[in-house]
Amino acid sequence: MGGDDRKARGREAEQAASDYLTALGYAILKRNWRCRSGELDLVAKDGNTIVIVEVRSRSHRAAAFGTPAESITPRKIKQVRDTAAVYLHQTGQTLANVRFDVIAVTYGLGEKPAVEHIKNAF
Repeated sequence: MGGDDRKARGREAEQAASDYLTALGYAILKRNWRCRSGELDLVAKDGNTIVIVEVRSRSHRAAAFGTPAESITPRKIKQVRDTAAVYLHQTGQTLANVRFDVIAVTYGLGEKPAVEHIKNAF
């Protein structure tokens, strides 16, 4: 899979995650929020809680190398946490309740992707 295919699949996975959360009643506040330290895939609100969502995707073939959620390294967790701190500071929400979730999207053969939601993932 080339770089453009990976980017397209990533956008597709983020859309699936956004649709999933919206169906659960979450409000999507930001998509692909960027700053110098990194990018937040989705920033959502669940009641009074700001939810920082890391979206990971894999094809069913790549699942042999682990689940999408297993692809999150300690370095990535630190980057997401650091970027979230910048977002919360810039938006004046440093005292907000914050949760870090992972949405893992696995693509099968021509079927709808499987979405796994891991609350309080890190």
